[in-house]
Amino acid sequence: MNARGTKTAGDTSVRLRGAAGAWRRLRAGVRGWGGVGAMAVVCALALAFALLLPLSQQGGPDPAGAGRGVAHGSQVKAAEECENPEDQSLSPSGGDGRSPVLDAIKDRKDRRLIVGVDTNSYRWGYLDPNNPSGELEGFDIDLVHRIAEDILGDRDAVQFKAIPTSRRIEAIQKGEVDMVVRTMTINCDRIGQVAFSAPYFVTGQQVLAPKTSAITGFDKTLADRKVCSAEGSTAYDNLEAGRKNGDLPASTDISTTVPNQLDCLVKLQLGDVDAVVTDGALAASQAAQDPTVELKGSLFTDEYYGVAMKLGSDDLVRQVNRTLENYVKDGGWEASYEKWLHPTMDQGDKKSASATPPDADYK
Repeated sequence: MNARGTKTAGDTSVRLRGAAGAWRRLRAGVRGWGGVGAMAVVCALALAFALLLPLSQQGGPDPAGAGRGVAHGSQVKAAEECENPEDQSLSPSGGDGRSPVLDAIKDRKDRRLIVGVDTNSYRWGYLDPNNPSGELEGFDIDLVHRIAEDILGDRDAVQFKAIPTSRRIEAIQKGEVDMVVRTMTINCDRIGQVAFSAPYFVTGQQVLAPKTSAITGFDKTLADRKVCSAEGSTAYDNLEAGRKNGDLPASTDISTTVPNQLDCLVKLQLGDVDAVVTDGALAASQAAQDPTVELKGSLFTDEYYGVAMKLGSDDLVRQVNRTLENYVKDGGWEASYEKWLHPTMDQGDKKSASATPPDADYK
């Protein structure tokens, strides 16, 4: 599927890739995803589960010393000269035929892929208390299983590790995980620190606030309001930039940050903050968990999620991109979207802009 083409969703025409300006003009049509029921118990159980998963591993997987050597310098240079960071990944084909990172993963005594994920984001990576298996599930989790199946021949050959938003890059760089699949936005700063796959999801930043609030979006109605975001997130970067460039009033208080973005919803529920800024896709899921909150205004940024890996792990990046291409072609991506995200992101027969996978352009 070529997402550079135009997709009609109701009366909204959405161009998912290509010129950033086209997406910005049309993203305003993606508004007001509503909630479907409270899921507070899910949050509590998921947070408890997160404490049971190891946050680090002594020595880490660090397959074949991925990320060392000449690749680092070229990646840093790429970040400095960055334009369209979502188009900077490696083609599935090409390379020199060697696969040191993949070979190291396959040669482990415990033959599993080690993946950093979220465990408390409803419909992305979370625990359903009604699932007797006790296994993680969600859109990102489906993708991890597919990657494991393609690399190791077993979709369940995965060791999931709970990684907070603020530690995603650190966990990769320290070799604690082979990759992070955790609603992680590809941006210019990050491509100098980790290697990304091609994008597998497109969304944007959005404001979440109580339904009774007078806040209308990322605008002057945030004056004198306390806004929460996750540490190390693109949401905080956009809040900071918004105050500097005048998109937000100088009186907007953006000092409240948390390790995990779901913690912002808790602060909003407790009345500690007036609004939350996060990715629109995550905000839609949070609105589904709490029917007293809603999305305010339209998307105000472009966000492309990618699978993050260690710098220099070229063979692993190419393999993941091959998996992504096949995942889209054989309908796996669409089936996962319909199962997990359609209920919170689409409005009846009107699809959100995120309902079509972004096409891949390689450097």
